[in-house]
Amino acid sequence: MTATTRDTPPPEPGLRKRRGVELSLLVCAVLISVFGYVSVGLGKYGALPPDAAGYGAGLGMLALLAHIAVRLRAPYADPLLLPIAVLLNGLGLVLIHRLDLETPNGIAAPTQLVWSTFGVALFIAVVAFLRDHRTLQRYAYLSVATALVLLIVPIFYPAVNGAKIWIRVGGLSFQPGEFAKILLAVYFAAYLAANHHVLAYTGRRIRKLHLPTGRVLGPIVAIWVISVMVLVLEQDLGTSLLFFGLFVIMLYVATGRTGWIAVGLLLAAVGAFAVGSLEPHVHSRVQDWLHPFASIEEGRGPGQLAQSLFAFAAGGLSGTGLGRGQSILIGFAAKSDFILATAGEELGFVGLAAVFMLYALLVARGYRTGLVLLDPFGRLLATGLASILALQVFVIAGGVMGLIPLTGMAMPFLAQGGSSVVTNWVIVALLIRLSDSARSPRPEPGPSLTPESEPASKPTPTPTSKSTPGSAPGSKPRPTSKSKQTGVVTPAVLDPGAGVVRPVIREDDR
Repeated sequence: MTATTRDTPPPEPGLRKRRGVELSLLVCAVLISVFGYVSVGLGKYGALPPDAAGYGAGLGMLALLAHIAVRLRAPYADPLLLPIAVLLNGLGLVLIHRLDLETPNGIAAPTQLVWSTFGVALFIAVVAFLRDHRTLQRYAYLSVATALVLLIVPIFYPAVNGAKIWIRVGGLSFQPGEFAKILLAVYFAAYLAANHHVLAYTGRRIRKLHLPTGRVLGPIVAIWVISVMVLVLEQDLGTSLLFFGLFVIMLYVATGRTGWIAVGLLLAAVGAFAVGSLEPHVHSRVQDWLHPFASIEEGRGPGQLAQSLFAFAAGGLSGTGLGRGQSILIGFAAKSDFILATAGEELGFVGLAAVFMLYALLVARGYRTGLVLLDPFGRLLATGLASILALQVFVIAGGVMGLIPLTGMAMPFLAQGGSSVVTNWVIVALLIRLSDSARSPRPEPGPSLTPESEPASKPTPTPTSKSTPGSAPGSKPRPTSKSKQTGVVTPAVLDPGAGVVRPVIREDDR
């Protein structure tokens, strides 16, 4: 016989790292942010701001350091994630700086830049030292324990603007709940990845709704109930809604049961009605949402929500221009909760739509990463992290536009808030690591042997061996397989390269 090898399956198409594309997009992101900074100075004072070069150099250095970390440690990561984060962070600094000009001794923008630097430092640390995202799965219970501690501690501190979500140590304050959402996403992903088969295929069926056994679903529901109860005590409805939505989305992704969405919406409606009726702080926000112009009719002037709606209306299609709006009239939360109103007034509908498109693209790339990943934990973690960003944008934008009651959360990257911007940079770092694992080249299967290439071996006669027609006396019978189509008996083929079959992902899908 002639020893020939069968043609192996074509290898996966070569994947480009696309780090050059990422660098080009980063340059564009920094230039757009610097242009916005210059536009604020021209619109407000009619002159170039003297510190525009320093602002551009600082933002550019942060972007360059983050790019180097990705190039060295995650070369196959999605090339859109980092530029979108840099652009949103840069636009947030521009809007906060613009509002600082209306505030006596305003230093919110320099402080936000310091927090952004710390966030980028954590981004680099996560990308550099977290080599495999599956390592996080080992620390699921440590993550949930730490998250619960972070949620409980603020209860013992004084309320700020009606909510007990802050920890103040000296002149430093931060929101531990921002970090807790990442830890809870890790725990949900680890637990659901380990039990998704049981959740999907065991339990009781009530009409069209499939309910898993309490032994499996009980721990994760208990953790969720405890976290929501803590947040209700803290009077922070926004984060409660975020955790509830994250829980329902990840449960649906793990089980594929659409009934969980209906149950989640029903429970959300019941919980929102109960809290909105019984808790005074939340009840006042519901009343402001239902009657945003009541204070004007009573002669007390417009409230925050009314001023926000006026700002969106004044922006029109193309906006008033950076530095020329009046959104500072919103009051103390203009730089945080209502930062989107400034964007709507000064950038207009077109600029606001562009900002929403950036968020949509960031979330979509996170979901794309989850689709490409094959391990259940990575798929669920990518989906959960992207859902955190999506839920935040929906809750905040809906609140300042009058679609839902105000919740007091920070717009990712745009709004003032050190805890928020640091947490969002960590989320992007984890998505970078996950996308690098999803897009990395996979080992090619080994070559297979054909019947002609099987090594010939001498038959070993044995006294007890039986002969078969067409075989030498004393030879060992050769395994055969019969084709259903032709009925021809052919020798069985041993494929040493067989293994786990992975779907071929096109370059465009990655």
